Amino acid sequence: MVEWAPIKIPIKRRIQTLAVMTLVYAFLFGHIFGTCLLLLLLLNPYTTIFAILYIGWAYILNPRTPSRGGRTFEAARRWKIWKYYCDYFPMYLIKTADLDPKDNYIFACHPHGIMGLGALGNFGGEATGFSEKFPGIHPHLLTLTMNFRFPFTRDFSMAFGACSVDKDSIEYILQKMGPGHSAAIVIGGAAESLEARPDNFKLTLKERKGFVKVALRNGASLVPVFSFGENDLYDQVSNPHGSALRQWQTKMKDLMGFAPPLFRGRGVFQYTFGLLPHRRPIHTVIGAPIKVDKVNNPSPEEIEKFHLQYVKALEELFEKHKKNYGISEDKHLEIC
Repeated sequence: MVEWAPIKIPIKRRIQTLAVMTLVYAFLFGHIFGTCLLLLLLLNPYTTIFAILYIGWAYILNPRTPSRGGRTFEAARRWKIWKYYCDYFPMYLIKTADLDPKDNYIFACHPHGIMGLGALGNFGGEATGFSEKFPGIHPHLLTLTMNFRFPFTRDFSMAFGACSVDKDSIEYILQKMGPGHSAAIVIGGAAESLEARPDNFKLTLKERKGFVKVALRNGASLVPVFSFGENDLYDQVSNPHGSALRQWQTKMKDLMGFAPPLFRGRGVFQYTFGLLPHRRPIHTVIGAPIKVDKVNNPSPEEIEKFHLQYVKALEELFEKHKKNYGISEDKHLEIC
């Protein structure tokens, strides 16, 4: 039975839906749209020169920009679309400790969810007040390198501060861009998206230690971040470990670098199925920083030590705040 949306909906809510649809569809289909647009510009004799100039500028003169700090436009981070996007859920940013703008940080975000929409809203734009809460801190949300290979969408993403998630990119941000410039990484990645479903708190973290190694090499403090409600935005088809579906998804992840979760959200005019997330609140809690001393060549023991310290801090953050967001006392993080 399809649950249709009411005909009389305030215009503000319609704009919120449009904002979310724009950003979600850009995430899902932007690479296709950008590629098709470039081809159309190339084939049209009146616009061929503009397409050639763009190709030369983006892929010949500036091919490494996504891994060299990107190309942030502060005005783009303050576009009105971010306010409507965050109000849709709604989305909130909760500060628990001050961050010294003289330091650099790695914001380790959990959980991934289907698309990491909480990380996008809080670190991609200013609607939840990141710069007001953490003055002098400049976040760069990191995503797969392949996302910057597609025309136009690469520039759209970089305008909000997004950069490539490869090691060179992270170290450039932490070493070359000056105090305050920091990396926001959704640690669980594609593997964790396959666990994204309501009331599930399983995190892919036990063997994810690369971010700790990079933090040690650069003396960047680790900041645990947990978005309560991220996993409630979509329903996902059951895919337990060992099932044929999960095996196929894992093979696709290993082959392409991202997982294809089979999920269901809502549509524009009905609430039963579709690609849009449900209107459910997201509370992103940013924990206290874990000070990390710079070690040029950290040993496995040093990496393990800070990884354990980080996991403990994340678990404490979850336990301290979970009751505020309707999570029962018997629910705990499952670190896998």
